[in-house]
Amino acid sequence: MGLRRGYNLRESLTHVVQGLLMGAADIIPGVSGGTIAFIVGIYPRLISAISHGFSMLTSLVKGRLGEMRRHGARLEWGLVLPLAAGIGAALLVGAKVIPTLLETWPHETLGLFLGLVAGSVGVPWKRIGRRNMSVLCMLVAACGAAFLLTGIPASGDTLEPSGIRVFASAATAICAMILPGVSGAFLLKAMGMYEVTLHALNDGNIGYIALFAAGAITGLGLFSRLLNHLLRQYADLTMAALVGLMIGALRALWPWQTPERALQMPGEGEPFWMVVLLAAAGFAFITILTRQANRMGRPETDGP
Repeated sequence: MGLRRGYNLRESLTHVVQGLLMGAADIIPGVSGGTIAFIVGIYPRLISAISHGFSMLTSLVKGRLGEMRRHGARLEWGLVLPLAAGIGAALLVGAKVIPTLLETWPHETLGLFLGLVAGSVGVPWKRIGRRNMSVLCMLVAACGAAFLLTGIPASGDTLEPSGIRVFASAATAICAMILPGVSGAFLLKAMGMYEVTLHALNDGNIGYIALFAAGAITGLGLFSRLLNHLLRQYADLTMAALVGLMIGALRALWPWQTPERALQMPGEGEPFWMVVLLAAAGFAFITILTRQANRMGRPETDGP
């Protein structure tokens, strides 16, 4: 098996640290775990592992044990297991820290997140090869749709969302984690599922976590195939849609909103300039991060 052939203590510890970085990125809206994976040089191996892992699970469900063992033998366990341990540890720590930040410094925290996401928009934008009228129309349409959807008041009890909503949000958000520059946590925030997911993780809500994991596994398996098709057949339009969605959904991170998601201007005595400073810091951080990724190569050539 891959674990025995490739096991090395130093390499495994390195993968744990890489997992910690990816997990920390995945839990912060605006920072992409995919970007971190690319920067540390494991993105192609990660995508391959995702593909073999999903194929292994599919074979198990179908009762094809021989096929499952073949995919398992190809899966790089020496990468997957320590990476998963690091990601899991970072998520558990982040689930305790982020809610405290949002409750204690809500405006400042959202300002930082806003800057992080705004700085990430350039990643899919630079992948658009031909910026023609159809691409522009797709971008504008996606931007408008995201802006309107993130302005709709959350339906039902946001503290106890329906099982379908949990499953669907997980399936959607997990897809972003295999795309450098697109944040799964940001998608959860835009869908109004970010805080409740963090609280469920922090409280050890096994039912919620299991349902979320099922949605994530399903979404990852289905989306990796759909994404591969879209990027091969409609690469520029797909990237334009991503840019538009990210820009339009920035509305969800505006620090001053009513409980019904209506936008407001900052009032007197509110930390406007601190929010601006943190937003600028977040934007600068992501800009530096993506430039470092660009120096190490083009992530789209290593896509799923």
